[in-house]
Amino acid sequence: MKPKRNKKLPKKASHSAKGLFTPKAGTVPAGFTENFVDVNGVRLHYFIGGKGSPVVLLHGYAETSHMWLPILPLLAKNHTVIVPDLRGAGDSSKPAGGYDKKNMAADIHDLTSKLGFSRVSIVGHDIGLMVAYAYAAQFPQATDRVVLMDAFLPGIGNWKDVWLMRDLWHFHFYGEVPLALVKGRERIYFEHFWNDFAADPKHSIPEADRRFYAKAYAQPGGMRAGFEYFRNFERDAKDFAELSATPLSMPMLVLTGEKASGEFLIQQGRLVASHVEGVVVTHSGHWLMEEAPEQVIPKLVEFLNR
Repeated sequence: MKPKRNKKLPKKASHSAKGLFTPKAGTVPAGFTENFVDVNGVRLHYFIGGKGSPVVLLHGYAETSHMWLPILPLLAKNHTVIVPDLRGAGDSSKPAGGYDKKNMAADIHDLTSKLGFSRVSIVGHDIGLMVAYAYAAQFPQATDRVVLMDAFLPGIGNWKDVWLMRDLWHFHFYGEVPLALVKGRERIYFEHFWNDFAADPKHSIPEADRRFYAKAYAQPGGMRAGFEYFRNFERDAKDFAELSATPLSMPMLVLTGEKASGEFLIQQGRLVASHVEGVVVTHSGHWLMEEAPEQVIPKLVEFLNR
């Protein structure tokens, strides 16, 4: 089935004094279109715009494709930019299963193939970085560059030092009781992520975006799907341990928050790839795009434009 292309969305945004796009929640820049496509047993929602070599941007947990909006105008100058909601998130469908990261990467590969791209650069933050790695490891000939942004890779090195940290209880928080506890309280639950994983909660996810994301995950099946990302970590660990036996040869950029994963993800990156550039984003926690856009956005653009 060919992707369904909908109408262009209006531009409802401004530019800051530093030139960074500052969108209102739920909008995209002019020149991008909103689309849906059926791939690998799931209906994905995505935005696409720009011209040039393709770049795929994958969001993480507690966010959707909306997180990438500030960088889209800059990347679109030189790239065709594809920005999906992951399986289970945003306006993508929320099937019962398929949330292991190898399969989620297959979702994205099917999407890029249907769009006619045989080779892409892929960027992922948080859960998205796990999908980005799984994409590059399964489809190396289809991957030009890869960027991993602040979280960790299950199954690589001392990954259990993160997975079993007491403060990261949410990795093990899934099932019927957790679902019942967060129903109608999605915003309260997500405040833990947006505040506790930031270097400064007052400079983390903006209020309008918090409302937008909480509403998105409160859709039927949204919280259950999100919990499935975590439930599959043990399977992901086995998959990644096998995939890492063949180091990635394409250029890899690893961006981490000084107050979050620090050097850990960079070290993991060097265990799975041969050409790794690691950057610790100073004074930032986990939410790199929101906490340190002046450092992160120029670095992403420079790396992808090389």
